[in-house]
Amino acid sequence: MAITTIYSSPPTLPSLKTLHVPLPPSLSSSSSTSSSCSNKFSVNLVSNEALAVIASAAEAVALASAAVHAAREAVALARGDEEVWFGGESDNEVEVRRRRRRRRKKRTEGYEEKGSGGGGGCGRRGGGLLKSKKSWHLNSSEEAEICLSLKEGVRLEEVRRRISEAEDHESNSKQLAKAMGINRREIDKILCKERDSQERITRNCRRLVVSIASGYQGKGLSLQDLIQEGSIGLIRGAKRFDPTRGYKLSTYVYWWIKQAIIKAVANNSRIIRLPGSMCGMIAKIAEANNVLTRRLRRLPTCNEIADVLDINVSTVRLAYERTRHPLSLDGVVTDQGFMTIQDIIPGPDETMPEKMVEKQQKKQELENLLKALTEREAYILRLHFGLNGETPQSCEEIGSRLKLTRERIRQISGIALTKLRQTSTVDNLKVYIV
Repeated sequence: MAITTIYSSPPTLPSLKTLHVPLPPSLSSSSSTSSSCSNKFSVNLVSNEALAVIASAAEAVALASAAVHAAREAVALARGDEEVWFGGESDNEVEVRRRRRRRRKKRTEGYEEKGSGGGGGCGRRGGGLLKSKKSWHLNSSEEAEICLSLKEGVRLEEVRRRISEAEDHESNSKQLAKAMGINRREIDKILCKERDSQERITRNCRRLVVSIASGYQGKGLSLQDLIQEGSIGLIRGAKRFDPTRGYKLSTYVYWWIKQAIIKAVANNSRIIRLPGSMCGMIAKIAEANNVLTRRLRRLPTCNEIADVLDINVSTVRLAYERTRHPLSLDGVVTDQGFMTIQDIIPGPDETMPEKMVEKQQKKQELENLLKALTEREAYILRLHFGLNGETPQSCEEIGSRLKLTRERIRQISGIALTKLRQTSTVDNLKVYIV
């Protein structure tokens, strides 16, 4: 290592004012013109000698500092450190800082190895696609290469699907290699590159996915679920990306990410799923509602919204009904938590006590009325009108059961109804007719 020699030039003494030192009174009376000149000369001589000593000391201190600085710089260069310590720190502090940097570097390397290990070791075989954080950021050529790898995986999956449909069972690597005209090692390489490409493009566009997904929070799905759905849409769009058109990958996959998130919100955010067309109509009505509210400074009516969107008023009302969130019957109504919605909502009319008693009395009156008929006539009327609790049957179905023709069954039921009209018991049933 070359050692730099430091030379110093002799100091140039600055021109200073002459110091006038007053003499004691005893000497002033006996002094003459020659003695005063000699005193001035001696004072100037003393001042110049003191300045020379001070300048020499300052020069020595500067030389020592420069030597220390040069020594530390040489040591830093020898050890390969990036930083040069100029002073103010001891050797122990320098060693502590150096250890901290090493620990941070090890933690960063461990995190990167952990992230690359999730791909099943394909990163090492595929050329180390996940080596460092900087490799996550892709340029245009890398994006084109990744998209081509994804398209190769799509083509392989298409061949697999065709073989499965033709032979009614899952295809293996040997059949795929034979169908595509390549060996099995190339099949494994394509699959490995596809997994690595998906990992790299997901990491590269992570911020884009998060920025889009954050705008759909509070709509029934958590942010993690939205990011997951957006990543699926990202990969789907990257498989269709054509780098030869000159567009950026982020510009193309933006709409695929947004579409995947919107579909996930529409399908999974509600207990009762709404069709996609209804979700789109609800979004248009909500936008028109906001515009009219700002313009009119009040809530618009359904007719005004229908006029703006050029749709029927019934469609607007239906959309408002579908946007209502379902309520749970087990939801608590009071603050104490003792009463639920199920406790205060009335049931159907059939479950009310007075209705149940009325229904029982009606059945009893019908049985008394049918006693005026023969057994076969009563049986035919029960089957025809479903009085026995079964589904009402037609004349042909009853005839096939009784080994009679359809016309004969119709005649018997007509005769039975005529008999019932002439009885006095039928008047008891008129009270149930509303």
